[in-house]
Amino acid sequence: MAALKRMEITFRLNGEPVTVADAPPTLTLLDWLRETRNLTGTKEGCNEGDCGACSVIVTDDLGQKALNACILFMPQLQGKAVRTVEGLTGPDGSLHPVQQEMIRHHGAQCGFCTPGFVTTMAAAHTAGRTDHEDQLAGNLCRCTGYAPILRAAQAAQAAPVPAWMQESLPPKAPPQTGADAGAWSLPTSSEALAQWCADHPDGTLVAGATDVGLWVTKGLKDIAPVAFLHACTDLRGITQGPEGWRIGAMTDIETLRQTLTPHFPQFGEMLRRYGSIQVRQAATVGGNIANGSPIGDSPPALIALGATLHLRSTEGTRSLPLEDFFLEYGKQDRKPGEFVEAVTIPAQVDTLSVFKLSKRFDQDISAVCGAFNIVRHGGDVAQARIAFGGMAGTPKRARHTEDVLCGAPWSEATINAAMAALEQDFTPLSDMRASAEYRMQAARNMLLRCWHDSQGATTSVRAVQS
Repeated sequence: MAALKRMEITFRLNGEPVTVADAPPTLTLLDWLRETRNLTGTKEGCNEGDCGACSVIVTDDLGQKALNACILFMPQLQGKAVRTVEGLTGPDGSLHPVQQEMIRHHGAQCGFCTPGFVTTMAAAHTAGRTDHEDQLAGNLCRCTGYAPILRAAQAAQAAPVPAWMQESLPPKAPPQTGADAGAWSLPTSSEALAQWCADHPDGTLVAGATDVGLWVTKGLKDIAPVAFLHACTDLRGITQGPEGWRIGAMTDIETLRQTLTPHFPQFGEMLRRYGSIQVRQAATVGGNIANGSPIGDSPPALIALGATLHLRSTEGTRSLPLEDFFLEYGKQDRKPGEFVEAVTIPAQVDTLSVFKLSKRFDQDISAVCGAFNIVRHGGDVAQARIAFGGMAGTPKRARHTEDVLCGAPWSEATINAAMAALEQDFTPLSDMRASAEYRMQAARNMLLRCWHDSQGATTSVRAVQS
C-alpha cells in the first residue's frame, strides 16, 4: 500500500487536548488508541462497524454521539472531542451512572463487549434517549444477554448527566493540505472541495467512512489521494420549503430519519433498521447514493419519492432524476471532478410504503428493499413510482410494473397483473444473501403486501400469525 502524507490533527481526548502529528490519515482511531495511547478498554471485535465493541463517544458542534472507532479515521477527529470508556469516570474516580447500574444489575460477564455498551449507553444518557433497544442494537453481547443491560440503561436514565461529560471543543483549525499538494485534504467548504476534486478527479472522498472504512480495514485498499469532508458544513443539513426538502450530501442518516419520519413514517422505520445508531450517526445521504451500491437502502425510497440529485464541480452544478444517476453496477453518471452536493424531495402527501427484507431484522444488508409510492384517485391508480434495491446491478425503477398499475383499478386483480410484470423489469442475481428466485418472489410479495396494507390488513414481519 502506498504511503500517504502525514498530517497534524488536534482534538480533545478524555477532556485533555491532544495533537497528533505523526499519524497517516488512514490510521483508525481504534488502532491509535490501543497501540499509541495504551487505552485498551476500546476493543476490536469485527473491525467493520457491526459489533460495537469499539464504540466511543465523539462530540462535535452537533453534540455527542456514539461512533465505531474501528472505521473512524484520525483526520475525522479534527476539531472534535473523544471520550473512551477510560474517560467515563469523574476526576475523583466517581463512576458514570450507567457504569454504576451495569454493576448493580450484573450487566457484564466476560467484559469484552462491556466498554462498548457503556460508552453507547453514556452517549444516549447524555442525549436523554430512552429508546434503549434501538440505542443498543449495534452492540453485540455474547455472554450475559440483553435483559440486565437494558435494565441498567433504564435504571440510569433518570440520573443527571455528570458535569465531567460536558465537553469543550478545541479551537477551529484552518484547512489542511498535504505537503505534496493533495495526498490528503480537509476542505472547509463545498467550494474548496470542488477545487480539490478538479485537481484530483480520481481521489477518494470520505464522509462518514462507514463504507470506505472497510476498504481499508478489510480490503487493505490504498485510497490516496483522499479528502475528508466533515468540515464542509455547507454540505450538511436539511431545509424544508413549500416545494419540498433539500438534503445536503453530508447530512447523516440519523438526522434524515428524524426529519422525514413525521412525513414518511415507513421510510423512517426502514432507516431505523438501516444500521446501528453508531452507523446512522456517521453514514451520510450523499455517501449512500454516491457509492452506487445496488443494495443501498436510501435510494429506492428516494427514487419512489421522485428525488432529484444535484452534482457540483468547478464548472457549476448539474441536476438529474436520482434514478438516472445509476447507470450500471459500479458506474454512475458522475463526471470527473463532480461530487454529490444535495438531493431534493418534492413536497407531497404521504403515499409511500417501504419494505426491507434482510436475514437479520436490525442493521443488516438488504436482500431486497422495495419502495412503493402509489397515488390513488377514487378507485383507480393515478400515479405509481416503484423502485427496488437488490433486484439489479443498481437501484432501479419498475417501469413496466408502474405502467400496469397506472390508470387501472386498485384491486387485487390489478396487483396480480403488476406482480407478473416485475419479470419484465428485473432479472435478479443469486448471491450469499438470496437466490434470484427468492428475490423475485419477495418483490412480488412486497407489492401484494402493499395492497393488503391498503385494505387494512397491516402486518408485521416480527409477528407470527396463523
